[in-house]
Amino acid sequence: MEDLLKRLKSCSRCVILTGAGVSSESGVATFRGKEGLWGKFRPEELATMDAFMANSSIVWEWYNWRREVLNKVEPNPGHYAMCEMEKLFDHFCLITQNVDSLHQAAGSTNVLELHGNILRNKCADCFTPFLDEGDIDPDSIPSCSKCGGKIRPDVVWFGEMLDEKIINKAFEESERADLFFSIGTSAVVHPAASLPIVAKRHGALLVEINMEPTPITEMADFCFKIPSGEFLPELVSSLKAEQSA
Repeated sequence: MEDLLKRLKSCSRCVILTGAGVSSESGVATFRGKEGLWGKFRPEELATMDAFMANSSIVWEWYNWRREVLNKVEPNPGHYAMCEMEKLFDHFCLITQNVDSLHQAAGSTNVLELHGNILRNKCADCFTPFLDEGDIDPDSIPSCSKCGGKIRPDVVWFGEMLDEKIINKAFEESERADLFFSIGTSAVVHPAASLPIVAKRHGALLVEINMEPTPITEMADFCFKIPSGEFLPELVSSLKAEQSA
């Protein structure tokens, strides 16, 4: 930590990439790992457009269940620490692969959601946002007022492209960062996995916080095998002390 703090003194543009490990500390099951949803379901058979077209009701039953799970969890100390970090740098951007909106619930504002947001809905055909609140009835799925298409969750499904504007912005932020944190992500899902590599190649200080080694561990300047909910509050406290000294 002491060595890291010395290096951070010269950093002004901070970018953070988060993955499922951050949310798992709040009790959100991950898609990878022994206790994750991968071991209980086959999301690749449900989170696809083919599945939605074949049986929209089952897909919506699954997403309603996932939303019910998320309603019972709250941001953890790591989420709140990242919100505080947003105030400690001249420029800050938080890029997340998570769809649970816990970063926003903790107060973070400059968030790029690479894979969408499970709490939002959109039209499956024209992608127009569906703003009506409340649960979606699997037996009576609403239609888009613009084109009549079925309403689906506003997340990126298997086989779908990421939102071009969002991923382009993520790469732009990564290229301009002088400090890049990779937190709680396996660093195997592309294109997100390329972001820390891009940042490093453009001169950023690369810090990894993850409980297990990843493909970027060897290239990182600092690696901390500590839960982000334990490490980040300590880092924020130290940064605030440094800035007020």
